[in-house]
Amino acid sequence: MKIKRHAYSDLLAWKADRERKPLIIRGARQVGKTTLVREFAKSYKESILLNLEKTVDRNYFEEQEDVKMITTSIFLNYGLSEDWENTLLFIDEIQESPKAIHLLRYFYEELPHLSIIAAGSLLEFVMSDIRSFPVGRVSYLYLYPINFDEYIAANENKRLAEELKEIPVKEYAHDVLLRKFHEYAIIGGMPEIVKKQLSGKSMINLPVVYESIWATYKDDVPKYAKNDMERKVIKHILATAPAYLDKRVKFQHFGNSNYKSREVGEAMRSLDAAKVIRLIYPTTVTEPPIQPNYKKSPRLQFLDTGLVNHVLGIQPQLLAMQDLSSAYKGALIPHLITQELISLNTITDINPTFWVREKTQASSEVDLLFVYETKIIPIEVKSGKSGSLKSLHQFIEQAPHPYAVRIYGGKFNIEKQKTPKGTPYILMNLPYYLGTKIQAYINYFVGNYKL
Repeated sequence: MKIKRHAYSDLLAWKADRERKPLIIRGARQVGKTTLVREFAKSYKESILLNLEKTVDRNYFEEQEDVKMITTSIFLNYGLSEDWENTLLFIDEIQESPKAIHLLRYFYEELPHLSIIAAGSLLEFVMSDIRSFPVGRVSYLYLYPINFDEYIAANENKRLAEELKEIPVKEYAHDVLLRKFHEYAIIGGMPEIVKKQLSGKSMINLPVVYESIWATYKDDVPKYAKNDMERKVIKHILATAPAYLDKRVKFQHFGNSNYKSREVGEAMRSLDAAKVIRLIYPTTVTEPPIQPNYKKSPRLQFLDTGLVNHVLGIQPQLLAMQDLSSAYKGALIPHLITQELISLNTITDINPTFWVREKTQASSEVDLLFVYETKIIPIEVKSGKSGSLKSLHQFIEQAPHPYAVRIYGGKFNIEKQKTPKGTPYILMNLPYYLGTKIQAYINYFVGNYKL
């Protein structure tokens, strides 16, 4: 089964660019980087796929300095003529050779017509070993777990995929899409899991796959850690962090440990760099640019909601629920919506932010912020079909525009409202399943509705 990824269109645009640079695809392990490039390679007349975890492939770069000699050697070994224009060279697991990363700059300068894609996990942890990182000589593409839009497109129900493209979504499609979203919310977006689920495998058979994926991340701990202490702290974080899905965290004594703030902070940042965990920091601004406050307590965002559901052991109870809006203290759906928004950032590696107003007697938080032209649009993710919008109102009363979004379990609609203090604003209510469509819907919202 093929699952077409949104990033495929980015690859096509890169291929069409006559001034393209070598492209590095970044992302956590097992999010589909290799599969994506293997599929993209079919668009070329010829392709060569190297895996630098293999000594024989790594030696091409370790034993020579001249990129033309390296390439000639590779082409000769594969029995191909040096047709640069119509060949893709894919260097997988490039983090295994800092020298290969260093040489990418010379591929750009000396062989500009050859299409080169590299992929790797944990690249941040080998950069210190690279004597000259090819800054400005490479491009990046970021890949994440499968999002809901991709999940629906991979289903056999092609009509449903077409309905999801409609703006605004038709009311008659709501119940089916919401049901599919709940299905997706339980299993998550790890490609191996999605493929098995869509091929008809029972949920009973999936825990073994989840455990295999999770074990891979835990086995990678030595690669994240700078020393024994950080190794111990990372192991502790991976064992305890999923239980903090519903709250902001403090580093000092995290997870009822004796670890200091500095020790936990360094380990968290390593996991953030590896894309296993993201630190989502708040801001207090209501106009661009967004400036995260790194002195305030962050939220934890995990690579994949389905993986977290497995680690927490809550998937069986989720299967029995008709409405997931209250699942895991109401934290599951907001976590998944944040994951959906992250999945849209294929070109930049920017963590989302949320808004806070912290006062002694009353603090407020808006779940997510979305920068649209000169506006910061507040997004509240609410349990069920209703819920208080107190924090959203406080944001609107400070903001220089009237637009706000609620993502919830109800149907799509747009309504004019007033805050308790009488400030008028326009509220777009989006069903959960439209998280990946947020850009298009905000375009529609701001373009068609005025106070």
